[in-house]
Amino acid sequence: MTTQSNIPAGSYPDADGTPGGTLFTEPVLVVNQKAKLIELTNEYKVMDQNGRDLGAVVEVGQGVLRKILRFVSSWDQFLTHRLEIRDTTGQPQLLLTRPAKIFKSRVLVARPDGSPVGEIVQQNMIGKINFAMNVDGRQVGAIKAENWRAWNFAIVDDAGTEIARITKTWEGLAKTLFTTADNYVLQIHRPLPEPLRSLVVATALTVDTALKQDSRGLG
Repeated sequence: MTTQSNIPAGSYPDADGTPGGTLFTEPVLVVNQKAKLIELTNEYKVMDQNGRDLGAVVEVGQGVLRKILRFVSSWDQFLTHRLEIRDTTGQPQLLLTRPAKIFKSRVLVARPDGSPVGEIVQQNMIGKINFAMNVDGRQVGAIKAENWRAWNFAIVDDAGTEIARITKTWEGLAKTLFTTADNYVLQIHRPLPEPLRSLVVATALTVDTALKQDSRGLG
């Protein structure tokens, strides 16, 4: 007797077999940075390939002085940044901390209860930038910048096999979702085990804020 799957088309099941449709089960995530006249707090909207809301990425812990510093200079990019990846109800799913840095970036990824997932560590400063995804001191994958200006990133596992990709364009996406230049797409090629899946999501959803950290101040 054949049973029909209740999993929505185009999504992966959760680890317990329940249907997809979350930040951690959709094979395609569309990230949109909310437009601000002057960006003092990073905030991103996350959707599936059909434009349905899946959650958000919000920078937290910024006081008034930090916002002023960000407004008048570019020094904010060297300070500690904290972000929350939240679901559609506003509940944190992952906590990310990018400690203060001078040259290379490092992002600590944790569960809402504070238990560590892993870390994302910048490997080099010259040429095409690479980041290692580490768990308990062991590298489980990497993100490789193929063309930062064009937003082409390959995400590979510990064997070097591509498991996901970040791009600015994707043919399968509704054109209406690309009305601004602030959108980019994460395509996950196959279901991934934890904690690799969480690290891939964390890497992709914070690649601009936590990893690239380009200057958005006026200085």
